[in-house]
Amino acid sequence: MTDRSNRPPAADAGGGRSGSPTSGRRSSNPGSHGPGGSPRAGRRSTQRPAPPEPSFLERRRGVLLGGLAVVVVAVVGVVLFFGSTQRAYACTQLSLPAPAATAAPDSSTAPLGQGQDDMGRRHLESGARARYTYCPPASGPHYNAPDGPIPARYYGKDDAAVPQGWIHNLEHGGLAVLYSCTVGSCDKATEDTLRGLVTTFPPSPVCALPAGTEAPVVARFDDMDTPFAALVWGRILLLDTLDTDQILAFYQEFGERTNPEPQCAAPSPSPAG
Repeated sequence: MTDRSNRPPAADAGGGRSGSPTSGRRSSNPGSHGPGGSPRAGRRSTQRPAPPEPSFLERRRGVLLGGLAVVVVAVVGVVLFFGSTQRAYACTQLSLPAPAATAAPDSSTAPLGQGQDDMGRRHLESGARARYTYCPPASGPHYNAPDGPIPARYYGKDDAAVPQGWIHNLEHGGLAVLYSCTVGSCDKATEDTLRGLVTTFPPSPVCALPAGTEAPVVARFDDMDTPFAALVWGRILLLDTLDTDQILAFYQEFGERTNPEPQCAAPSPSPAG
């Protein structure tokens, strides 16, 4: 009889041996298991919330800031441009030549020029603009020292000599001779004649002030109906041609006689006869 007690255990159907340590193993499993063989709970994947979409202003912030800077620069430029080009004065109307005056009963000649309504004598702050009812103005608001009276001399067509300055000369008895480059001519011949008037100007008719004290101020002024004009306080002489003899006669007749601030005592009247 064959002894079976020493025979090795029979292999199982899968090629393994019964009683083998590996006979009870499970096939590989991608999932992890706990100590007791139970599957572990899987880790949850953490999902971060998506960042919020930027607003329209945030997306266009650079463009908007650049556009705003351009607008600011443009506005400042416009303000500076109009501030630099805006005239220092304005006129409501131009004085037109009056009909020829007739001689007074006790005189053989008619007075030169024509009267102009008084526009006051208020002092302005330096750089302030002024509006005059009539132009060229023979009175009205004007600058005080140091901006008026202005030096009595010839001012070229590009020099700054505004009415607010030379009206103060008229207030002191001075004479202003104005020329227009719009309705007149600013050629060299005109300039030479006006310069000659300044260099040969006589002393003032009442106070005998030397030329260059308060008169003459020769300046460009385009707001006139005629090419030339001569002015004392409250009176104007409008001229179609540059007549220096008539200008000197006008100054001799009315200079230092109509101004509200005399620079010397008025002379005593000559004895009759």
